[in-house]
Amino acid sequence: MLKVPVFAMNGQKKGEVEIDPALLGGAVRPRLLKQAIVTYLDHQRQRSARTKSRAEVEGSNRKLYRQKGTGNARAGMIRTPVRRGGGRTFAKRVPPRVKELPKKMRRLARDNAILAKIEASDVLIIDGLSFKAPKTKDFAGMLSALKIEKGCVVATEQYDPLVYRSGRNIPKTEIRPVDDLNAYDVMRRRKLIFTSGAFERLKKNRTASVA
Repeated sequence: MLKVPVFAMNGQKKGEVEIDPALLGGAVRPRLLKQAIVTYLDHQRQRSARTKSRAEVEGSNRKLYRQKGTGNARAGMIRTPVRRGGGRTFAKRVPPRVKELPKKMRRLARDNAILAKIEASDVLIIDGLSFKAPKTKDFAGMLSALKIEKGCVVATEQYDPLVYRSGRNIPKTEIRPVDDLNAYDVMRRRKLIFTSGAFERLKKNRTASVA
């Protein structure tokens, strides 16, 4: 069993919670993690960059005028890349998408990412994470008390507007509902922070899935 430390918002340790590695895939699969992250980043590309080749611009295929006797420089069709309005020599093409990952592979990659973080002691649980009003100073004070300085992902049980608005302006800090986590989100930042409700939701969902 793996143990995850539990802290209060003031940085005081309150105990530990156990989780079975089997619920998170049993072992870390580096190749699957890489595949999931590459696929995720590929899907973020806009894919709108595109130019026309000389086969796609308007104009005739006929040679403009005869080769000799006109006094002009030799010229081919009007769509040639050397003429204004002609096609591009090396036209940009929209690259094909990386093959889609099945849902089970995406979930396993996310679970493996969480497992890797737990094994590296980069996961912790906050008990009683709540704010009476959006307050970035209080959120930053909590991170300082927990000695988190190089970025983190905070997973909440559900979308919490007060938590989100309190932490959204802090650099290298992401706030996500636990059900929206993916392998890239987990691996992007140094620390992964769960609320107690989010961690229990994760365990419950994975237990139901394994069963």
